[in-house]
Amino acid sequence: MQLYALCDQELLDRNNTSIEEFVRIANSHEAKVIQYRNKTSDIAFIKQQLIQIRKIYDGFLIVNDRYELVEFCDGVHLGQEDLKEIDADALKAVKILRSVIKKDKLLGISTHNEKEVLKANELDLNYIGLGAYRDTSTKKDISSVLGNKVDEIASKSIHPVAVIGGVKLEDSFENISYKVIGSGLLK
Repeated sequence: MQLYALCDQELLDRNNTSIEEFVRIANSHEAKVIQYRNKTSDIAFIKQQLIQIRKIYDGFLIVNDRYELVEFCDGVHLGQEDLKEIDADALKAVKILRSVIKKDKLLGISTHNEKEVLKANELDLNYIGLGAYRDTSTKKDISSVLGNKVDEIASKSIHPVAVIGGVKLEDSFENISYKVIGSGLLK
Protein backbone atom coordinates (compact mmCIF):
# COMPACT_ATOMS: atom_id res chain seq x y z
CA MET A 1 0.00 0.00 0.00
CA GLN A 2 1.39 3.37 -1.02
CA LEU A 3 1.18 6.79 0.58
CA TYR A 4 -0.86 9.54 -1.05
CA ALA A 5 0.00 12.76 0.81
CA LEU A 6 -2.70 15.42 1.04
CA CYS A 7 -1.12 18.87 1.14
CA ASP A 8 -3.92 21.17 2.31
CA GLN A 9 -2.98 24.88 2.32
CA GLU A 10 -5.29 25.68 5.25
CA LEU A 11 -3.59 22.94 7.28
CA LEU A 12 -0.13 24.19 6.30
CA ASP A 13 -1.06 27.72 7.37
CA ARG A 14 -2.60 26.55 10.66
CA ASN A 15 0.54 24.52 11.50
CA ASN A 16 2.96 27.17 10.19
CA THR A 17 4.41 24.59 7.78
CA SER A 18 5.95 25.49 4.43
CA ILE A 19 5.40 23.61 1.18
CA GLU A 20 9.08 22.62 1.32
CA GLU A 21 8.71 21.12 4.81
CA PHE A 22 5.56 19.21 3.82
CA VAL A 23 7.27 17.76 0.73
CA ARG A 24 10.30 16.80 2.84
CA ILE A 25 8.03 14.93 5.27
CA ALA A 26 6.09 13.29 2.40
CA ASN A 27 9.38 12.19 0.80
CA SER A 28 10.63 10.78 4.12
CA HIS A 29 7.54 8.51 4.09
CA GLU A 30 8.07 7.67 0.38
CA ALA A 31 4.84 9.28 -0.80
CA LYS A 32 4.02 8.27 -4.38
CA VAL A 33 1.41 11.02 -4.81
CA ILE A 34 0.93 14.52 -3.43
CA GLN A 35 -2.42 16.21 -3.86
CA TYR A 36 -2.42 19.97 -3.38
CA ARG A 37 -5.74 21.30 -2.04
CA ASN A 38 -6.51 24.96 -1.57
CA LYS A 39 -10.16 25.99 -1.26
CA THR A 40 -9.62 29.70 -0.55
CA SER A 41 -6.74 31.21 -2.55
CA ASP A 42 -6.88 32.65 -6.02
CA ILE A 43 -5.75 30.68 -9.03
CA ALA A 44 -2.43 32.53 -9.36
CA PHE A 45 -1.37 31.52 -5.83
CA ILE A 46 -2.41 27.91 -6.40
CA LYS A 47 -0.43 27.84 -9.65
CA GLN A 48 2.67 29.14 -7.84
CA GLN A 49 2.30 26.46 -5.15
CA LEU A 50 2.03 23.73 -7.80
CA ILE A 51 5.14 25.05 -9.54
CA GLN A 52 7.01 25.09 -6.22
CA ILE A 53 5.98 21.52 -5.38
CA ARG A 54 6.99 20.34 -8.86
CA LYS A 55 10.47 21.85 -8.37
CA ILE A 56 11.12 19.73 -5.26
CA TYR A 57 8.96 16.62 -5.75
CA ASP A 58 9.37 13.91 -8.39
CA GLY A 59 6.26 11.81 -7.71
CA PHE A 60 2.74 12.28 -9.05
CA LEU A 61 1.30 15.73 -8.33
CA ILE A 62 -2.48 16.10 -8.28
CA VAL A 63 -4.43 19.34 -7.93
CA ASN A 64 -7.75 19.37 -6.12
CA ASP A 65 -10.66 20.86 -8.10
CA ARG A 66 -8.66 23.29 -10.26
CA TYR A 67 -8.64 21.32 -13.52
CA GLU A 68 -7.72 24.50 -15.40
CA LEU A 69 -4.26 24.14 -13.77
CA VAL A 70 -3.69 20.55 -14.91
CA GLU A 71 -0.77 21.59 -17.14
CA PHE A 72 1.24 22.21 -13.96
CA CYS A 73 0.71 18.74 -12.52
CA ASP A 74 -0.09 15.12 -13.34
CA GLY A 75 -3.81 15.13 -12.72
CA VAL A 76 -6.95 16.38 -10.99
CA HIS A 77 -9.09 15.18 -8.10
CA LEU A 78 -12.70 16.29 -7.71
CA GLY A 79 -15.34 15.77 -5.06
CA GLN A 80 -18.89 14.68 -5.88
CA GLU A 81 -20.23 18.25 -5.63
CA ASP A 82 -17.45 19.60 -7.85
CA LEU A 83 -18.27 16.97 -10.46
CA LYS A 84 -21.96 17.98 -10.34
CA GLU A 85 -20.99 21.62 -10.97
CA ILE A 86 -19.61 20.50 -14.34
CA ASP A 87 -22.70 18.43 -15.17
CA ALA A 88 -25.42 16.74 -13.13
CA ASP A 89 -24.75 13.54 -15.09
CA ALA A 90 -21.42 12.13 -13.85
CA LEU A 91 -20.74 10.39 -17.18
CA LYS A 92 -21.09 13.69 -19.07
CA ALA A 93 -19.07 15.55 -16.42
CA VAL A 94 -16.15 13.11 -16.76
CA LYS A 95 -16.37 13.27 -20.56
CA ILE A 96 -16.14 17.08 -20.36
CA LEU A 97 -13.21 16.82 -17.93
CA ARG A 98 -11.40 14.36 -20.18
CA SER A 99 -11.76 16.79 -23.09
CA VAL A 100 -9.87 19.33 -20.97
CA ILE A 101 -7.32 17.20 -19.12
CA LYS A 102 -6.77 14.50 -21.77
CA LYS A 103 -5.87 10.85 -21.27
CA ASP A 104 -2.26 11.47 -20.29
CA LYS A 105 -3.37 13.07 -17.01
CA LEU A 106 -4.79 11.32 -13.96
CA LEU A 107 -8.40 11.83 -12.93
CA GLY A 108 -9.81 10.83 -9.57
CA ILE A 109 -13.03 11.52 -7.73
CA SER A 110 -14.17 11.17 -4.14
CA THR A 111 -16.71 8.50 -3.23
CA HIS A 112 -18.45 7.97 0.10
CA ASN A 113 -20.50 4.80 -0.22
CA GLU A 114 -21.06 1.68 -2.29
CA LYS A 115 -23.54 3.38 -4.63
CA GLU A 116 -20.99 6.06 -5.59
CA VAL A 117 -18.26 3.43 -6.04
CA LEU A 118 -20.47 1.42 -8.40
CA LYS A 119 -21.30 4.59 -10.36
CA ALA A 120 -17.56 5.41 -10.54
CA ASN A 121 -17.00 1.99 -12.16
CA GLU A 122 -18.81 3.36 -15.21
CA LEU A 123 -16.53 6.40 -15.48
CA ASP A 124 -13.21 7.00 -17.25
CA LEU A 125 -11.14 7.46 -14.07
CA ASN A 126 -7.67 6.50 -12.90
CA TYR A 127 -8.60 6.08 -9.23
CA ILE A 128 -11.21 6.89 -6.62
CA GLY A 129 -10.95 8.29 -3.13
CA LEU A 130 -13.18 6.42 -0.64
CA GLY A 131 -14.16 7.52 2.83
CA ALA A 132 -14.22 8.84 5.36
CA TYR A 133 -12.55 5.98 7.15
CA ARG A 134 -12.58 7.83 10.50
CA ASP A 135 -13.75 11.20 11.76
CA THR A 136 -11.38 13.96 10.73
CA SER A 137 -11.03 17.59 11.72
CA THR A 138 -9.99 18.77 8.24
CA LYS A 139 -13.26 17.90 6.52
CA LYS A 140 -16.40 19.45 7.97
CA ASP A 141 -18.94 17.80 5.66
CA ILE A 142 -18.49 14.13 6.50
CA SER A 143 -21.95 12.60 6.57
CA SER A 144 -20.93 9.08 7.43
CA VAL A 145 -17.83 7.30 8.60
CA LEU A 146 -17.25 3.94 6.90
CA GLY A 147 -14.88 2.43 9.45
CA ASN A 148 -14.23 -1.27 8.83
CA LYS A 149 -16.72 -1.31 5.92
CA VAL A 150 -14.21 0.64 3.81
CA ASP A 151 -12.34 -2.51 2.69
CA GLU A 152 -15.52 -4.33 1.66
CA ILE A 153 -16.77 -1.31 -0.30
CA ALA A 154 -13.33 -0.83 -1.89
CA SER A 155 -13.44 -4.41 -3.18
CA LYS A 156 -16.33 -3.39 -5.46
CA SER A 157 -14.23 -0.79 -7.32
CA ILE A 158 -12.62 -1.53 -10.69
CA HIS A 159 -10.31 1.46 -10.09
CA PRO A 160 -7.45 1.69 -7.60
CA VAL A 161 -8.80 3.01 -4.30
CA ALA A 162 -7.29 5.70 -2.09
CA VAL A 163 -8.79 5.57 1.41
CA ILE A 164 -9.48 9.04 2.83
CA GLY A 165 -10.48 10.59 6.13
CA GLY A 166 -8.61 10.08 9.37
CA VAL A 167 -6.20 7.50 7.93
CA LYS A 168 -2.98 6.81 9.86
CA LEU A 169 0.36 5.53 8.64
CA GLU A 170 -0.03 2.31 10.63
CA ASP A 171 -3.49 1.48 9.18
CA SER A 172 -3.65 -1.63 7.01
CA PHE A 173 -6.22 -2.62 4.39
CA GLU A 174 -6.74 -5.44 1.90
CA ASN A 175 -8.45 -3.72 -1.03
CA ILE A 176 -6.83 -0.30 -0.85
CA SER A 177 -4.00 0.92 -3.11
CA TYR A 178 -3.25 4.23 -1.36
CA LYS A 179 -3.54 5.64 2.16
CA VAL A 180 -4.38 9.37 1.93
CA ILE A 181 -2.81 11.18 4.87
CA GLY A 182 -2.62 14.93 5.44
CA SER A 183 -2.53 16.21 9.00
CA GLY A 184 -1.23 12.83 10.23
CA LEU A 185 2.06 13.50 8.47
CA LEU A 186 2.58 16.71 10.41
CA LYS A 187 2.34 15.09 13.85
